[in-house]
This record gives sequence, C-alpha cells and structure tokens, in this order.
Amino acid sequence: MARVTIKEIARRAGVSKGAVSYALNNQPGVSEATRARVLKVAEELEWMPNRAARQLSAARSETFGLVLARTAKTLSEEPFYMGFVGGVESVLSEKSYALALQVVPDLADEMATYRKWAAERRVDGVIVVDLRVDDPRIPLLRKLELPAVVVGDPALADGLTSVWTDGRSAMNAAVEHVVSLGHRSIARVAGPPEHGHVWIRDQAFAAVGRRLGLDLQVLHTDFSGEQGAAATRRLLTADDRPTAIIYDNDLMAVAGLSVVNGLGLRSPDDVTLVAWDDSALCRLTHPPLTAMSHNIVAYGAEVARRLFGVLDGAPPEAHLYSTPLLIVRDSSAAPGRRAQEVGTLNRA
Repeated sequence: MARVTIKEIARRAGVSKGAVSYALNNQPGVSEATRARVLKVAEELEWMPNRAARQLSAARSETFGLVLARTAKTLSEEPFYMGFVGGVESVLSEKSYALALQVVPDLADEMATYRKWAAERRVDGVIVVDLRVDDPRIPLLRKLELPAVVVGDPALADGLTSVWTDGRSAMNAAVEHVVSLGHRSIARVAGPPEHGHVWIRDQAFAAVGRRLGLDLQVLHTDFSGEQGAAATRRLLTADDRPTAIIYDNDLMAVAGLSVVNGLGLRSPDDVTLVAWDDSALCRLTHPPLTAMSHNIVAYGAEVARRLFGVLDGAPPEAHLYSTPLLIVRDSSAAPGRRAQEVGTLNRA
C-alpha cells in the first residue's frame, strides 16, 4: 500500500501542506482547531512519519514515553507504579532524559497516544506495560517504527525486547506456601483477566490446584482497593469461604485485611492472606502481610536501561529480571479452629 503523504492529508483537511507540516511537527503557525483537524485526518489515514526523513530533520527528543491505562485514582493509590516509575526516572536522570507519562482510560486511547507521539516525534521510545494476549499495540508499534521495550512475559511480547518476572513460578510458590500450612480451600483476588500477567497467573493457579487437588476460587477485579475489598467480602461471607486468599497486588491485600477486621475476623486465625509485590504497605499493616516480593524500583530501572539499548541498536531479547520471592510474615498460619466455624460472620 502506498505511503500516505502530507499532500493527501492537506487535501482531506482542507488546509495547505505548510499547515499540515506545522501541525504534525507540533510547531507554532496554526490554530489549535486546525492542528486538531490535521491530527485527526492523519490518524484516520494511518499516516506514519518517514523514518529516514525524521532522522535527518531532527535529533532525538531525549524523552521516553509511558502510557498507563488506569483511572487516575487507582494509579495514585497503587504502590507498584510509584516504585516502577521511580526506577525508570533514576536511569533517565543519569542521561538527562525526561519521561512523558500519559494516563488514559483504555487501550484505544493508549494506541491513539502512540500514533500522536510518533507523528509529532514526541518520544524516542516507549515502555509498554500490561501486555495482553495477542496484544494489538505490538503490531502498531512496529508499523509506527517506534522503539519499545515491553514489560511482560516473552510469550506475549511477539519478538520485541521484553523485561519480565516469572509469574508462573511465583504463583506456584504462593500456593505451595499456604498448602504447606494445611490450607485446601484457597481463593485468589486477581486483576483484569485480559492482562497477560494476570492470565499467566490464572493458568499457574489452576494448574497447581489440579496437581494438588485443591478447592480454588478466583475473582477478577480492576486492581483497585475498592474492588479488592468487595471481592474479599464476597469470599468471606459465602458458606464455602476459603481459609487462604492470595491477592494480585498489595493495594487489594491491604483493603482485604480491612474487610477481615470489619467482619469481626482475624488474620491469620481465620484466614491467611498473601499479597503481591511487597511494597511498604505490607510491613505497616497489623498483622504484617506475607507477600511475593521483588524490587520494583530496580525493575523499572532495568526496563529503562534496556530501552536505551534498543535505541543503540541492541537486538531484541527477553530479559528475565527476577522471580518474586516469598516473604513470610504474620498473616500466614495454619487454618485454626475459628477458620472452620462457618456462619458466625456479621453479614450486615
């Protein structure tokens, strides 16, 4: 298919080629209304900048991009991304680079952001998180010729450079830990099932459950404290309530602990709780939370270093950063007498 030209964009938008150039290059000289119209037409035509012309016409922007499809509220509360972004920034600052952080409501807006950044030469490369199965962002980034590092299992990265943690092994360790204490009825409060790392943990959780003959339940959420609390309440007010719950992040685990206390129960006497990521929140609760732990700040730093490598021409590779380690704290114990007494909860 022939490359879309500036002339075609100008014709469709009803403006001059000069106005299109100003708009696409984010330069003064056109009104905001004209700029918006030009960018809309360029997106509709799937216009891409000529990479050779781009390299001749401009130096690097000295900026990396990160788009997070989250609500601003969830992002402000979630410890993982605070640590992760801090790690990215620690490497960028050494090289006098900036981070363009964009928060968007959904995947479609995230992809539109990549198109805009590529058209405007806003960033030199992007960090892609929350990989999906058959992720539509990967072919888009290839089409845009936008350098990228994806954060996630190489099975989902489709050949792009990836940095990942071994969620399968970590989930096995979490389940085997609670089984070693004597738990057989185990629940998981998980993130969105369309996220690749959640899907991988789903598979691992089900596989270890089949292998050990366990009674398992999974409730998917949006990673927020509100939904983590609601899922915990649903589990603990059911007749077949579990004696152990594993959470997909720390925020939901802390929210779950508050529900346990609000129902007049105690952890670990009534229910063992296991968090994921091991931020400072896990050590500040009472009791402190058992967690699958890894260094999130260093994780972000490694991702940034690998993106610089991509810019310097390093071939695509999969880099295993870590396997989260089990840190046992006071929220873990064998199922006790109270954990077997069903029907004594305050269901109000």
